[in-house]
Amino acid sequence: MDAAKGYSIAYKGLKNGLHEFDFRVGRELFEAYGSAEIKDGACDVKVALAKSETQLVADVSIRGSVVVACDRCLEDCRVPVDFSGRLLVKFSDEVREYDGEVLWLLPGEDEVDLTQYIYESIVLSLPYQRVHPEGGCDPEMLRRFRIVSGEEFAEIESKSGGEQPANGAWEKLAALREELDSDAPANEKK
Repeated sequence: MDAAKGYSIAYKGLKNGLHEFDFRVGRELFEAYGSAEIKDGACDVKVALAKSETQLVADVSIRGSVVVACDRCLEDCRVPVDFSGRLLVKFSDEVREYDGEVLWLLPGEDEVDLTQYIYESIVLSLPYQRVHPEGGCDPEMLRRFRIVSGEEFAEIESKSGGEQPANGAWEKLAALREELDSDAPANEKK
């Protein structure tokens, strides 16, 4: 993954103490991970790396925006990204899995790759519902996906008198389904 080279920090030559790094995240990161939900983005990543003899502590802040499909109209929608987190980097002679909070490196390694951490942090910081601001959705698409409002539903329900279909109607549908299933060729039956 070539995108990883742009989000690595060579820490071996650094003195113990605090060091700051800036990265720019764009479309190439999301394409490298094959992200289906994030189409594009522009985020600034600031890393404050505290180096000591035994570990590295990376305080990461990500600010910017990404482009995703709007949940309401399916058109491209720019969503803000605002993330702050801490990644511990520890050293071990044993190969250990990255767990999202602690990244383990072998003592001989000389750089820390933040690519996966940055990508996951952006994805996890996205809001649950991704929509345009009020009035920003494509009106044509909204018309096509028109959903009945609460008031319209109440009006339809009041006209029907809140009646449910009689059991006889459900029985007729079940009988019809049985009849259709029995007429179907053997290889099409479920």
